Amino acid sequence: MAEVLEKRETSSSLLFIGLAVWVADLLVVFFLPSAFRVGRQELFVSVIAALALLGLVLMITGFTMRRNTTEE
Repeated sequence: MAEVLEKRETSSSLLFIGLAVWVADLLVVFFLPSAFRVGRQELFVSVIAALALLGLVLMITGFTMRRNTTEE
């Protein structure tokens, strides 16, 4: 029983961290117009893509772990 609760807590943490990464990604998107003025939009777009991918991977991992704990 403790194992299931630990997995459920870990999956919730991964989901929360993934959501926090997406919020940080939105902050980078907020500063994107200034990157166009300076001419560094490629760097900002790559950071946005990397953060979005990291957040997505963390959230998918969390959902997968949560689904596996409900099946047990």
